Amino acid sequence: MQSECCWTKEVITPDECDSISSDETDLYTSLERRFLAKCIECPLFVRDQERLTEEENPSAPVLRILIAEINRKKSKLNTLVGFLDSRNLEIQSLHEIVAVLQTSLELDEVLSVALTAITAGKGFGMNRAFLLLTDKDRTTLKGYLGVGPLDYQEAWDIWEEISRDDLSLREMATHFHQTKFSAEKNKFHDILERLSFPMNEEGHILVRSLNERRAILVRDALHHPEVDPYLAQTIGADTFLILPLISRNRRIGVILADNLITRKPITQQDISFMETLTFPVAFAIERASLYEHLHEDLEKLSVANIRLQEQQKLIVRMEKLALLGKITSSIAHSIRNPLTVIGGFARSLLKNVAENDPKREPLENIVQKSKQLEDVLSEVLGYADSVLPAIDEWDVNQMVETIALELMKKTEGSGISITLSLAPELPMIYLDYRQIAYCIKKILSNSIKVMIPPGEIYLGTSLLKDCIMVEIRDTVPVLEREAHEAFLDTGLTGIDETCDMELSFCRVILENYAKSFTVERHAGKGSRFLLELSLKKEDSDHE
Repeated sequence: MQSECCWTKEVITPDECDSISSDETDLYTSLERRFLAKCIECPLFVRDQERLTEEENPSAPVLRILIAEINRKKSKLNTLVGFLDSRNLEIQSLHEIVAVLQTSLELDEVLSVALTAITAGKGFGMNRAFLLLTDKDRTTLKGYLGVGPLDYQEAWDIWEEISRDDLSLREMATHFHQTKFSAEKNKFHDILERLSFPMNEEGHILVRSLNERRAILVRDALHHPEVDPYLAQTIGADTFLILPLISRNRRIGVILADNLITRKPITQQDISFMETLTFPVAFAIERASLYEHLHEDLEKLSVANIRLQEQQKLIVRMEKLALLGKITSSIAHSIRNPLTVIGGFARSLLKNVAENDPKREPLENIVQKSKQLEDVLSEVLGYADSVLPAIDEWDVNQMVETIALELMKKTEGSGISITLSLAPELPMIYLDYRQIAYCIKKILSNSIKVMIPPGEIYLGTSLLKDCIMVEIRDTVPVLEREAHEAFLDTGLTGIDETCDMELSFCRVILENYAKSFTVERHAGKGSRFLLELSLKKEDSDHE
């Protein structure tokens, strides 16, 4: 039989085969390679086989068997090459993921990389993934992040975006972290809120996956005897994969992955590769969490250090004030006795002096100045006494009312009104009565001093959670507020006037003994002083 195909010739010329290209010239001289590469699929060779069969050539059945086996081997080889290409792509993706995980110290960035790798087509191609992390005490598994589409339309939009942008896996993870992380968290908020399970329920399938350190593929979840129906209903997927995250014997959390949209089966190959991913992800999450905790501890230490420095400055200032109080008290007591004698003697002389006597005016002047000096000494002694602590259980309403009634007598007929508003049944509270009362009185006295009648002062108390609030409001215009500047400056440097020194001293006391003390200005209305006193004894005691 004359063959149409060149499969019977050892060497051929270029004119004898049109299937051989210019870069395959070696096939002209090699029958074996030419036969396997070209002849098996050549239509001329197929016709040669048909003629051999028609002519009942003995070699026809054998040739047909050999050709079938060669085609089967080629098909298997092509499948194997495709598998190896797929594995190579997955290994490259895994290498890219691990490289990012090894360098990232931010928890949200680590999670973005991990869940993007699981759900992206260039990664493992799952439709959705949910991450549950254990809390600090390792007592509860809680939903933290969800990634993926809610429906087919959203999935189609995502696939179109990925196809259009053609980003690498690392670029996709970065893009997700920067633009979509919060949105995905909010999108799955309801599901994540329901994904909370105690770690002591060892029979629960999520806890069992962690304890046994193995991935579990759940099928027919709603009817699965080992699956919590609440979990199955929350996820909403009939089939899902549980991947435990373990790092150095520490149970970090679990990843739940499913193909809810495409219904694509989860193969053992998928499970094996995703299991390979879980160790670097768990390690990266633990490292990022430790870094986050370290950063928080560092911030706490920095705040504590600043607070310590402030306390040290406060101690120095209080020691100076205490010394100043002792000095002023000593001087005041030394002056008071002779001043009392002078004033008393002048008053007794004044009783026996007639109205038209020229001696009466200087005596009245002595009496008036003596009274002024006595008032100044009372203020100075009150300032000195306020340095000494008197911490005990006190009634704030009683303290505020006593101060208000005392000042109401002084302002009677002056055009300045004091409004008192006391919250009923306030609990007793531990505080330094002497110092707090001194400061409240000083604030009110200073407002009265600089206020232009008519004016109003509001003094009130209220209960707010675990604190008693003392509020003072006045109607002193900003232009008349020079004497209040000391309240807006916590330092004691550069103070020359006694009033300014006392106000700054009050601010030091209130910031030290109260939970908080704030001063606010209201344009054209005056100032508002707000004192917050804690009901807790440990917060009220200051040694």
